[in-house]
Amino acid sequence: MATLTGSRSWGKPPRSRCLTYVKGLPTPAEELNAISLTEFEMFLAAYSPVFHKAACETANHLLANKNFNKSSWNTYLQVNYGISKRHANGVIAHAQGAVDAAKKHRERHIKTLEGKLKSINSWMIKSEKKLSDSFKFYRKNNWQRVRTGCKFPIFSDLQSRQTNWQSLHFQIHHKKRRESQLTKQIEHLKIAPIHAVIPKNQAFVVGSKDETLGNQVCQWDGDILKFRVPACLESRFGKYVQTKLGNFERNINRLPKDGSKTWHFYHKDGKWNAAVQFTPAPIKRVSRHSAYGCIGIDMNPGSIGWAYVDHDGNLKAHGQILLQMGLPSGKQDAQIVDACLQLVTLADTLACPIVCEELDFSTKKEQLRERGRKYARMLSGWAYSRFYELLESILNNRGIYLIKVNPAYTSVIGLVKYARQYGLASDEAAAMAIARRGMRLKEKMHGSITAYLSVKDGKHVWSLWFQLNKTLKSRTDIKSRHSFYSISNWGLVVKEPESQGDGTKRKRASN
Repeated sequence: MATLTGSRSWGKPPRSRCLTYVKGLPTPAEELNAISLTEFEMFLAAYSPVFHKAACETANHLLANKNFNKSSWNTYLQVNYGISKRHANGVIAHAQGAVDAAKKHRERHIKTLEGKLKSINSWMIKSEKKLSDSFKFYRKNNWQRVRTGCKFPIFSDLQSRQTNWQSLHFQIHHKKRRESQLTKQIEHLKIAPIHAVIPKNQAFVVGSKDETLGNQVCQWDGDILKFRVPACLESRFGKYVQTKLGNFERNINRLPKDGSKTWHFYHKDGKWNAAVQFTPAPIKRVSRHSAYGCIGIDMNPGSIGWAYVDHDGNLKAHGQILLQMGLPSGKQDAQIVDACLQLVTLADTLACPIVCEELDFSTKKEQLRERGRKYARMLSGWAYSRFYELLESILNNRGIYLIKVNPAYTSVIGLVKYARQYGLASDEAAAMAIARRGMRLKEKMHGSITAYLSVKDGKHVWSLWFQLNKTLKSRTDIKSRHSFYSISNWGLVVKEPESQGDGTKRKRASN
């Protein structure tokens, strides 16, 4: 969807994913009994233990047997629990989902621990090499006259009276203990039995598009909810129980009249809730194709930078949406929704799609212990995944297309090419590079830079940006992003370390 080469292809409309609407079960006064409960709530309280017991037995059967015969197990549930085939389908689907989630969680857990173990091993190798090189340096008789200097010079702390070498040795010792602990934990998880969690006080009914009102057991006509009672409870509640559910009030209601409707009833905070899952009705697409212009966004812990690029790839508008850090989860969600609605207003006004980076922080979060407290606090202090989840949901609900692109070198491209040219902030400059990438426009480098970078012919343009990024990290005069605004000639920035390196080689050769 976001490749930089190849022919242009017209984007598809937003995909229709399953949506779920939830509301608390109403308690009309005319339906309340002597203990202030409706007949429907009494039925759910009686049916949920039967459902829970059947789901637990099904989950244990799924975990114990690799070959699962759904038809024969459905018959077994009908005979032993006095439920119909449709009720049994809901039990099997609920248990299957819990088992699959438990297996996936175990795989992710092992993968995360293996990533942490890999990060620890990499850190120890670098630290031990750092100490080894330092030992070799100070063993030289004329180490005071060596021009290159020591990569890890020794110094002592006046308060603790320990050297930095001793501190690093201590850290390596604890990393080895952590490595041993993770290795044993991974070995245990690979052979340990998987446990699936089946919560109590729940009922699940699978829908079908071929049935009346999308479900044979639980039917809702827009106002009244009618549930088919299983045979084990017919003597107490009769064949059907019903209640007045009403509508699912939404500003943009995409619940269709036809189609499959799967119902999930659960008890939470002393109240029964009804959730309906369905395939949403299609909506009219608002955004035009990306070739006519895009809005790029770059998210940072304190702000969201955006930039609008026209069909020629030129900047037309830009700005920032400020964010407050350290808020509770509820207020943080409200702040994220407000920021998403501001982006929706921009995209609706300009009739263009939004382009964002396809980020995956799982690898970076595995390295938090080795990267330091500041990096860990920055990465964990903001709900990146929650923002993109809400943004995609809100845009899809309003017919605005969301394009995800590779985030490689977008910050460097924005700072080098656009920050000084347009007077943009670093996140706005990165947002412009992201928008252009969503339009499949190439980011060529200035000739003053490519003249000093040695790249083979036929290499991708990212090879140049990789070399430039590596060169910039080695420069001591570029300490922060503000340093990029004072650079008028990038050729001097790249030429200086290259010429210094050549001079050093010539001096060594002459000696």
